[in-house]
Amino acid sequence: MSVAERSPAVATTVSPPVPARRQSPGPAKAVVVIAPLALTIALGLWGIRRQNTMWGDESVTYQLAHRDLSQIWHTAQHADLVHTLYYAVMHEIFDLFGGGLLTLRLPSVLAMSVAASGVGLLGLRLAGPRAGLLAGLVFALLPHVQKYAQEGRSYAMVCALVTWATYALVVSVPHRARWRWVVYGSTMLLACLLHEFAVLALVAHGVTLVVSHVPRPVLKAWSVTAAGVVAGLLPLAIYSAGQSGQVSWIDGPVRLSDLLVMAVVSVACALAPLGVRGAVRLSALAVPMVMLPGLLLLIASLVKPIFVDRYVLYSNIGIALLLGAWMDYFHRLRRSSRSAWIAVVAVLAALVQPSLSLRTPQSRTNDATAIGAAVREEGRPGDGLLYLPGQHRILTAANPEDTRLLTDLALAQDPVSSNTLAGVELPAQEIAARMLEFDRIVAVRAAGAHSLRDPREEAKTSTLRRHFRVYGTTHVNGARVTVYARDHDPSPKAGTDQPYRHHRPRVPF
Repeated sequence: MSVAERSPAVATTVSPPVPARRQSPGPAKAVVVIAPLALTIALGLWGIRRQNTMWGDESVTYQLAHRDLSQIWHTAQHADLVHTLYYAVMHEIFDLFGGGLLTLRLPSVLAMSVAASGVGLLGLRLAGPRAGLLAGLVFALLPHVQKYAQEGRSYAMVCALVTWATYALVVSVPHRARWRWVVYGSTMLLACLLHEFAVLALVAHGVTLVVSHVPRPVLKAWSVTAAGVVAGLLPLAIYSAGQSGQVSWIDGPVRLSDLLVMAVVSVACALAPLGVRGAVRLSALAVPMVMLPGLLLLIASLVKPIFVDRYVLYSNIGIALLLGAWMDYFHRLRRSSRSAWIAVVAVLAALVQPSLSLRTPQSRTNDATAIGAAVREEGRPGDGLLYLPGQHRILTAANPEDTRLLTDLALAQDPVSSNTLAGVELPAQEIAARMLEFDRIVAVRAAGAHSLRDPREEAKTSTLRRHFRVYGTTHVNGARVTVYARDHDPSPKAGTDQPYRHHRPRVPF
């Protein structure tokens, strides 16, 4: 009998985070894979169109994916370099299946479904079939997972890649085959190229191996692989740093309450697996995944605000694993099917309201489709059009019909021909001169937009203030559309604010 067999406590301490386990029956493993996948697809398809609306970031994806690959590359030299690979992938998908709203979001639904299956397999390997099944199902039901499964952005794909990279790590530790480490490193690198902050999952993986006291050759193999991932990401990180102004919208500085909440969550995560089957293995993997990515972003935000929860969406992998293991433990502890069903019904009831609200246009910070519809309804043919600031031109660019009859007063070169997101604007003096040629101007101002210290923006606001009066304002989700007039207008709407209203969208998809 080996030392490990004579001393279970020692074996638990020094073993890899996920040692080789006796294979579970094939049908059980199939259920663990298929059930979370099917649930995630069903939830992803439910209300996927959100009343035919898209929000601003999705609008950017929609616009750039319709450009050819060379235009996407040239645009990346000015903005959104970090998302270039994702835009290229979506361009090819649009070419194959058409550039509609469903095509925009279905890749995220499928990616998150694959992630749910991976979470199930991780739970299976860590704590058994039932814990794996519950973890996969819980992952599919998490509000953040449901939200970004229906987003035309890269976050679902990143989450799927991180999930399967984690599973590749789990498999690589006991077998130590070189090709397995290549698979792990390649998957992690692809996730990082889709979004740079996926590299924080690499940090979590390293901590997992260290606290699990894996053998030195395993730690060395991981270190070499991690160095390769960082080296592959480094050129993108260096060049994209020059575009850091694009995240200037993130509020800061970090509040003490944010760090306090993260500390409480970290302690809760560290204590959560105690008493659960496979507690050491599960906590070694899940807790760093929950704690470290968000905590590191918050710490970095003390210098420059960069924390956004969707940047570390993959932290939900750890949350699902912990919850799945706890539910399995509760089931075995009570051994009461009635209690288990009550718990399931309670969880589902708690998730009904978030699930319903996530499928409405108001669930996002803005509604680009409604903004474009408001411009179309408030403007008259021949009116001037102004964006405050100019970077928010992207909010109405998804459907050119909304602004076709208006004249963009500040635009010198459109976004496509200039290989930019929002186009190139005229000098400040020319903008002011063009504004004075119009009697009515429709101005679009995004909610929470900061006043930029830019001569062009100052020229827009000062000219409006001196020579125009407010004719009426319509509030929509994420913006207000204001009509300015120079001449007296007998309309009873003059000088009034119109409340928020939903504009029925006319969308090209």
